[in-house]
Amino acid sequence: MADAPLFDTLTIVGPGLIGSSILRRARQTGTLARHLIAADCSADVLNRVEELGIADEVTASLTEAAAKSDAVILCIPTGAIRPVAEAILPHMKAGSILSDVASVRSTLGPDISALLPDGVSYVPAHPMAGTEYSGPDAGFPTLFEDRWTLLVPPEGTAPEAIATMEKFWQRCGARTRQMTDRYHDQVCAIVSHLPHLLAFSICNTADRLSTDLQTDVLEYAASGFRDFTRVAASDPIMWRDIFLTNKEILLATFKRFEEDAHRMAEAIQNEDVETIMDRLHRGRHVRQGLTKQ
Repeated sequence: MADAPLFDTLTIVGPGLIGSSILRRARQTGTLARHLIAADCSADVLNRVEELGIADEVTASLTEAAAKSDAVILCIPTGAIRPVAEAILPHMKAGSILSDVASVRSTLGPDISALLPDGVSYVPAHPMAGTEYSGPDAGFPTLFEDRWTLLVPPEGTAPEAIATMEKFWQRCGARTRQMTDRYHDQVCAIVSHLPHLLAFSICNTADRLSTDLQTDVLEYAASGFRDFTRVAASDPIMWRDIFLTNKEILLATFKRFEEDAHRMAEAIQNEDVETIMDRLHRGRHVRQGLTKQ
């Protein structure tokens, strides 16, 4: 016997890669929500969602969607989450849950908690899954399969609301774990934010080469360049918000990377084979550990 849907009505605000993947998963399994609403300020996005048939209803009115939903998930750039939450929370009904998928928690937990009406819970989560593509066409129902989703509920959140959202993400196929805002941002700075910063930066370095060299670099780009810079094709607005919102922790993480890179450069300059090999072996060991997970 199939599990009953967790929610009667679920609204996804921002049906891009993450949002449309949730909608597709909900359609595929039938266990997330009975009625699916896609809300967005873009008529083109809503028209495409209708064409794809991944929602039961589309609307440009976030407040109307929120008023009739048991859960609202904000799948929008980090910088837009606070103002959108402030706009829709007064319209949400008692017993409902607000969530988001922001890659940086920072002060979002305390700020949004202070805006909650009586009976509304806030249970944000960060699915550690994605591609470099965006928009309603980019999503797929198995995006979260066997990937981590980090739940970051503010202190004092109702345990039953946390349990519901944990079950929600597990039904999406994800593994789940709870952590605090700051610890989340520290983890994500090294595993996600710094790699994206470096990928964007090396593409800019390639772009600033002399015309002839730049042409050949891009023409003959080997798998190392292509694989490393794949994420630089990601949405610039989303990553602008992430870099600025997690500025303090990201810059501290970058400083540690910069120091390590400088030590490696010194070892190469001094032909210090022992140090070079030590760092290469350590890096290889870390990477091999990732492929075994």
